[in-house]
Amino acid sequence: MTVTPSLQDASVVVALDTDGRVAVLGSRNAEHGEMFLPGGRRDPGEDAELCARRELREEAGVRARTWRHLGTYAVTLGSDARVSLFLAESLTLGPQELNDTEADFKLSWWPLADAITAATEGRFLLPAGPLALLLADRLTRG
Repeated sequence: MTVTPSLQDASVVVALDTDGRVAVLGSRNAEHGEMFLPGGRRDPGEDAELCARRELREEAGVRARTWRHLGTYAVTLGSDARVSLFLAESLTLGPQELNDTEADFKLSWWPLADAITAATEGRFLLPAGPLALLLADRLTRG
């Protein structure tokens, strides 16, 4: 199997508020109006949680006191890149810190069950988000 070196490690975050809602992002650039969770590629020197914290702050304007690691998974066959999934709780809301490529990101808050339904209907842009939602739901249900 050939290794694909161009892929980078990344983190994705389920930010869950006290009302059971999750931060969901949308973009006019999403071809079919798909949604996605806050997350992105690691910067040099970042570990997975630091990346998750930064991406949540930048893309959603959210900081969290409580972090739980949901798992780390291969991005694709033939790559050593991994995506780490996190559940963030005890949230503090602030302004988004979007860069030029994220300028049209729109934040909304969805009940976790509705976000999972959207995921099962194929309405999420990337597969890590639906997996993170399902794992977070399982973890929070006990």
